[in-house]
Amino acid sequence: MPLINIQASVPAVADANSLLQELSSKLAELLGKPEKYVMTSLQCGVPMTFSGNTEPTCYVEVKSIGALDGSRTQEVSELVCGHIEQNLGIPADRIYIGFEDVPARLWGWNGSTFG
Repeated sequence: MPLINIQASVPAVADANSLLQELSSKLAELLGKPEKYVMTSLQCGVPMTFSGNTEPTCYVEVKSIGALDGSRTQEVSELVCGHIEQNLGIPADRIYIGFEDVPARLWGWNGSTFG
């Protein structure tokens, strides 16, 4: 149910799986959700602009059923920006993160929904 979807303008990185697996475990821990429901995604090479230029930039979506209150979104923002900066070389001031708390009835899985 938690999802991190990363779109980055930089070319693909060699160790993308490690980045995604680490974000998966950390997000599960921060949100108090079982990791077996966490999905992570990384799309590199996406044409993007930020601040009127094409220097490396990134957009991240974080969605979850519950658990996205103000203090947690701050923690998730710090976690995600730190990992992206370290692994993709994109400065935190060129990363936008959109958070969405999705109602359980609007999140499908395994032929049903969570609510």
